[in-house]
Amino acid sequence: MSARIERLVTSGTFSLDGGTWEVDNNVWIVGDDDEIVVIDPAHDAAAVAEAVGDRRVVAVLLTHGHDDHIRAAAETASLLGAPISLNPADRMLWDAVYGDDGEGPDAELTDGDEIEVAGVVLTALHTPGHSPGSTSFSAPALGAVFTGDTLFQGGPGATGRSFSDFPTIIESIRERLFALPDETVVHTGHGDSTTIGAERPHLQEWIDRGH
Repeated sequence: MSARIERLVTSGTFSLDGGTWEVDNNVWIVGDDDEIVVIDPAHDAAAVAEAVGDRRVVAVLLTHGHDDHIRAAAETASLLGAPISLNPADRMLWDAVYGDDGEGPDAELTDGDEIEVAGVVLTALHTPGHSPGSTSFSAPALGAVFTGDTLFQGGPGATGRSFSDFPTIIESIRERLFALPDETVVHTGHGDSTTIGAERPHLQEWIDRGH
């Protein structure tokens, strides 16, 4: 069976800069009936493990280090027997959750890294701004990109918090994500998917609006 994309929605909280918010997160499972990768296994390790079933997990890929995306990652990876990959520029966010004297992620994600699963390749695109290490995963064979909290339906992710920067996220979207074909489906960290073509015309509006 050819590779496919599955979505699981989990619920929990996101905390940063002294605030806490209730959030629903998208967990993306990419692969076939034999092997997969899991992108951002948020909140509920048991639910992710149930969705994975008995498939082999090549990797747990983290788009960035905010606590809603990573707090359940270590437990999930342990249940699945899979390594965790995170861009090292977000290590301070990892340490805020797991402690700076604890174990870090198993692998460091860098721009251009390729992860092969079920006959398709996901390429890591460093797309900072929402956080310094924010990374998107482009899967041209599936006509998809997984953007975490960098690009949503209706605009860029939030940049009004620690370690984030609005001009940087705009540059990431303009130079990296908008280099992808218009028909590319954008699978986001929260909420509905969109396409590059649907979002591209609104870039100037977002710049004018600011963060």
